[in-house]
Amino acid sequence: MTETAAATVGRVELPDGGIEYEFRSATPHGTDLAPLVLLHEGLGCLELWRGFPAALHESTGRAVLVYSRHGYGRSAVVHEPRAVDYMHHEADEVLPRLLHELDVQRPILVGHSDGASIALLHAGRDDADVEALVLFAPHVIVEDVSIHGIEAARRAYLDTDLPRRLARYHDDPDATFWGWNDIWLSPEFRAWDITDRLPGVDVPVLAVQGTDDEYGTLRQVDLIEQGVTGDVQRVVLEHCRHAPHLDRPDATLAAVATFLARQR
Repeated sequence: MTETAAATVGRVELPDGGIEYEFRSATPHGTDLAPLVLLHEGLGCLELWRGFPAALHESTGRAVLVYSRHGYGRSAVVHEPRAVDYMHHEADEVLPRLLHELDVQRPILVGHSDGASIALLHAGRDDADVEALVLFAPHVIVEDVSIHGIEAARRAYLDTDLPRRLARYHDDPDATFWGWNDIWLSPEFRAWDITDRLPGVDVPVLAVQGTDDEYGTLRQVDLIEQGVTGDVQRVVLEHCRHAPHLDRPDATLAAVATFLARQR
């Protein structure tokens, strides 16, 4: 474990392999507030959150944990094909172990895309112990636009410099990309649907969706709003694609800070 000026950087060993993480301790006025745990998207990792974790820490004073899931960033490489329930595995097996190992209790989960789905799955468990959810571009079903977007990503990986760009952030960009892309485009994944877990989500939820998201529509937020039992605040951002925290950082950070100000 090493110290930087702003964060503790470390690695924790779990049954599926090592996980890289970055942790920012709470400031004095955030000590008694629930910590934030950031869950990245399907091609994301710790580094690809860019400056957002630091901005969250500065604006809220809360402790912030960011990590790369197995198969991403500098965490253990995964070569095996993913199963349809890979996000259930993350929510039910990996995340609880990680939180236990790092002694992170009753967090607020901040998830983007796949990470938002994992946050919902985790919070919908009978034994879930989370304070609230912040969801960027969440998905609970597979839409036609989701498939079109992932097909476009496949073409980009084959025909552009996307592999080189991903190699800056992932130890094995081929394993990272194809592990995500292949399962989403598999025929059996078309029926993926996690709405059955939503009624168990009884905490406040902030859902942020861009109008130009290439992977999903407001149907996803509608289903979350209809399915969970906790209060839902929805924020729809114009001129925003799949990553609100990168496409519209100021508006996204303001929405999150306002939402978090109402939480413990």
